[in-house]
Amino acid sequence: MAENVRQQSIEIYVDVTDPDIFGQVRTAVEHRIDASETPIRFAVTKTEGRCWTCELATLTGDVPGNSIFDFAPRSYEDNSHFNIVMLVPTGIGALVGGHAGDATPAATLLSSVCDTLITHPNVLNASDIIHIPSNTLYVEGSLITQLMLGAIDLRRVRNNRLLVLVQAHSEQLFINAAINSVNAARASYGLSASIAEIDPSFRMISEYAPSGAAAGRIEGIERVFDVLDSRLGEFDALAITSVVDLPEGLHESYYRLVDEVVNPWGGVEAMLTHAISLRYGIPAAHAPMLESRELAEADFGVVDPRTAAEVISLAFLQCVLRGLQTTPAITTSASNTSRHGIRSANIGCLVIPDGCLGLPTLAALHNQIPVIAVHGNTNRMQNNLDLLPWQPMQLHRVENYLEAAGAAAALRAGIDPSSVIRPLRPVPVDGLASSFRANDAAYAAEPSLRAQE
Repeated sequence: MAENVRQQSIEIYVDVTDPDIFGQVRTAVEHRIDASETPIRFAVTKTEGRCWTCELATLTGDVPGNSIFDFAPRSYEDNSHFNIVMLVPTGIGALVGGHAGDATPAATLLSSVCDTLITHPNVLNASDIIHIPSNTLYVEGSLITQLMLGAIDLRRVRNNRLLVLVQAHSEQLFINAAINSVNAARASYGLSASIAEIDPSFRMISEYAPSGAAAGRIEGIERVFDVLDSRLGEFDALAITSVVDLPEGLHESYYRLVDEVVNPWGGVEAMLTHAISLRYGIPAAHAPMLESRELAEADFGVVDPRTAAEVISLAFLQCVLRGLQTTPAITTSASNTSRHGIRSANIGCLVIPDGCLGLPTLAALHNQIPVIAVHGNTNRMQNNLDLLPWQPMQLHRVENYLEAAGAAAALRAGIDPSSVIRPLRPVPVDGLASSFRANDAAYAAEPSLRAQE
């Protein structure tokens, strides 16, 4: 049976007063999909009371290893270091991080107020440009989710062996560009890599979900699996470059209407890498290949700075190669005995665009990890995070990433971020203490009481 990846919109009902939100979500999802499908990506796009509208990507066939809903709550918090997870979910039209590496300055700022920043390709990838701060880990998005859930740990490495899969293309120009990118990486920063062609190829089709977020479907993904199965043990991380089929004219619309058209490539790319990382337990990243020579020669003029990195590239591959060169290795929590590994207990806070509700946010909620929600990073998600049962001082809403860095620095220093904001709110007083407040009010209003002193 051919293995394909698809995305669907479903509605589930969740009682947030029930402490087992994960159990509710997992059960509801399993009842909505066919037994032959394995969930690989999940996000909540709209919350209305108990009704959650969700987008779910699935892979046909069983996938060995962890379910994306496996959750191992952390039993302690390791305060020896302060580590930040920064996420800007792919394909949601985020004002910051929705284009080509345009969240990198924000990531660099956050990296300056923590020991280690853990983020994903969508934040840092900019075609042939990438800047990874020295204390930042480049980690595929589904692996960050598993880290937050306690299913895996991350182990730093010095250098990975990359396998680069290049899709067969009718224009030799694009195959040559991919090969030249790998050789340039070998010559300029010592990349260790091998190259293999996928032929016959598979197909990635970009589509938009009902929420307006980028999604899609993948046909013939088993052809990728066949190549990987034949080379197991020869590589540590996987880079893929292939065509993403877009409707005619969408390239020009995206570059011309950048604030209205969601980046069409990222959603289906995330579906591909999630499927691979979940099936094989390896880091993976994808770079889109241009469809035709006409597009390679097209002049889109001077574009929005957030998309400029895309129009100056031919192969779009260099950022992926550089990021995967030192992406962390994946180990299970039970097997990782390294003192230098990163696990869920090591996470000091999660930084997300406001309204983003998925498995990492739910893991942070249950593990009492502080969450900094950036209200100014607008996106297509329609979720009110205030409705979740947060602990006091767990959810911190800020306007931008400058404020997010300040809030993170305050958490690292062990102080409530709101204590440095004026006006300063008083400590809430409940119960018996309210009678003292009433007595104080009566005392202030009655001169005869003061005269008796």
